[in-house]
Amino acid sequence: MFVDVILPVPLDGVFTYSVPTPLAEQVKIGVRVLVPFGRNKTYVGIVAKTHKGPLPNGMQIKDIFQVLDVSPILLDSQLRLWQWIADYYMSPIGEVYKAALPSGLKAEDGYKPKTETYIRLTPQFRNEQALHIALDMLQRAPKQQAAFIDFLHFDSEITRDELLNQGHSLQTVTALIKRGLLETYEQEVGRLNHGGEPHLDKIQPLSVAQQDAYNQIQFSFLKKNVTLLHGVTSSGKTELYIHLIRQTLEKKQQVLYLLPEIALTVQIMSRLQRVFGDRLGIYHSKYSDAERVEIWQKQLSGHPYDVILGARSAVFLPFQNLGLVIVDEEHETSYKQQDPMPRYHARSAAIMLAQMFSSCRVLLGTATPSLETYHNAKTGKYGLVELTERYKGIELPEIQVVDIKDLQHRKMMNGPFSPLLLCKVREALERGEQAILFQNRRGYAPMIECKQCGWVPHCQHCDVSLTLHRNLNQLTCHYCGNTYQVPVECPNCGCTQLQTRGYGTEKIEAEVHDIFPDARIARMDLDTTRSRQAYERIINDFSAGRTNLLIGTQMISKGLDFDKVSVVGILNADTMLNYPDFRAYEQAFMMMAQVSGRAGRKGKRGLVILQTKSPDLPLIAQVVHNDYTAFYRSLIAERQQFRYPPYYRLVYVYLKHRQDAVVAKAGMEMGALLRQWFSGRVLGPDKPSISKVKSLSIRKIVLKLESGLNMAEVRKYLALAQQQMLQDKRYSTLQIYYDVDPL
Repeated sequence: MFVDVILPVPLDGVFTYSVPTPLAEQVKIGVRVLVPFGRNKTYVGIVAKTHKGPLPNGMQIKDIFQVLDVSPILLDSQLRLWQWIADYYMSPIGEVYKAALPSGLKAEDGYKPKTETYIRLTPQFRNEQALHIALDMLQRAPKQQAAFIDFLHFDSEITRDELLNQGHSLQTVTALIKRGLLETYEQEVGRLNHGGEPHLDKIQPLSVAQQDAYNQIQFSFLKKNVTLLHGVTSSGKTELYIHLIRQTLEKKQQVLYLLPEIALTVQIMSRLQRVFGDRLGIYHSKYSDAERVEIWQKQLSGHPYDVILGARSAVFLPFQNLGLVIVDEEHETSYKQQDPMPRYHARSAAIMLAQMFSSCRVLLGTATPSLETYHNAKTGKYGLVELTERYKGIELPEIQVVDIKDLQHRKMMNGPFSPLLLCKVREALERGEQAILFQNRRGYAPMIECKQCGWVPHCQHCDVSLTLHRNLNQLTCHYCGNTYQVPVECPNCGCTQLQTRGYGTEKIEAEVHDIFPDARIARMDLDTTRSRQAYERIINDFSAGRTNLLIGTQMISKGLDFDKVSVVGILNADTMLNYPDFRAYEQAFMMMAQVSGRAGRKGKRGLVILQTKSPDLPLIAQVVHNDYTAFYRSLIAERQQFRYPPYYRLVYVYLKHRQDAVVAKAGMEMGALLRQWFSGRVLGPDKPSISKVKSLSIRKIVLKLESGLNMAEVRKYLALAQQQMLQDKRYSTLQIYYDVDPL
């Protein structure tokens, strides 16, 4: 007996092993086996196929060592999905295995619970009198006092990382621990949901417009496997989803509810938990590995969660009887995995997963559909249901455009803020309402520059300038993560006048503090949300009104629902528009429309101040009038003319090498090889705008392929070209990989 085994290695195909007779009874498709590999390595692999010989002559076969499972941990539907992802996205199936399984299932010794370090007051300082003594003790240590006061402002458990995120150094926090004021303790991260009894009777009745959309979706599902729900912001799409989930559960089927961003799960989780109780499971990368293994095993058991709410990776979970897949905010680019392989799109993977179950349907929901999805709906491939009315008749926000080029010329700007924006934010805060400021750059400033000679510090390993993070007092590369000390003087000319250029969210926060000293400000970006608790705290504090001014990157544009937000400021639309990418206008429209949708949720019409140097652009007018149809028409014609999606499929071929000269030559040769088969469909090789990352020089070749082309043939020729290149000794250390349907 032989088995074909999937191993977590970046090599194509599966590996064949023989099964010793004592283990033959235990071997089944989908179980994990411990196998030897190479000279002295062992791996945990997954059995993809069992077969009896004969094998090709001279084939050296090793025995499997051990069978690790009594029953399969991978279902047939999952194996088929893995194979589809490997084929479609041109990735070894071993890379799919690495992305799909929690780490604890990839190791022979199972998983160890992950813990986080928390901070609390030591017992002797847990009363008010002792706290006054503590503050007096710290009068001569202002940094420690500031950190201690910040700690006291948190009204629940706090991790050490969260306190460090407030801009305090590890040295300061350690000093407070040594003085006996604070102590640390370890706590296991994450728990399975024990959300209590389901309360299906708590489901809100639908409005007339929502009920009409619900009926249309049901009718569409009779004819189409996939339906797009195009509903304006705040139209109550989540309530519709809840009704559809209830109907699916009544049929004894499971539901997968995908969200693009972990931040969104915080709000939606509490809404769903109120209704579905412990029938709801949550799954995403901020959960501990121990918890993800437990959820995986629960889904294989006789009592799985009926509803799984999760981010991208939740498509890989085992489902026994899937009846509905909801892909909320389907336009979001976060659904596409960038690095490492496989570079899959969770929306496409979810549609393929649904096809593995005969009666499963997919609902794609958004206020701003991606062009490809909307095109599929308009041409009849998908069903289309439109919900054009906001819930309870709330008007869409008024959007006022401010020409900041003119204001800068007249010296009327206060840093990045126009007088109108500051006036409207001040009025909102005085009325007890909330405001959001959107700036799609984190850090303090995107770069620093020598005032005298113009020198700008760059990363030693990447072709990018360094971002200043003032709270951490360091320069950071946002591509490789390397950090550098902030220079005191310019190494080029010795000048000590180094100035910041541009604005990141950290600098916006500092300036807003100066302008509105009484505002309760929170910042939401990658730097402030490194732990799951930090996400939840920022969102819960803003929802409860403990903070009233939220500054953030694109995270805040993603479907969050706040009742008291009356003003939203888009600080600089041009940073999104002036980007060298054919999707720049599409993504800018979506981001501006989505962040605008955070304004005026309940009770009154909101206001959006959109600051730009290009007020006359047609795209700005389309955002102002929320005219998705005009936006779609203008862009779709352009896409057809220049052979872009949805009319053509794109495949990017990337080549990487430590030596730029080697990768340049390899790019030319690979381009010539591909032109033999694909002729004019090949563009490049070109240097991408960022042509060096992590010390590797990069070249990019673009394939533009007509929709009807046989992708299996395309894959075959690409594999041939890659094989031919890597057989050349000059290119033995060359890396070649693909990005199919890139974003």
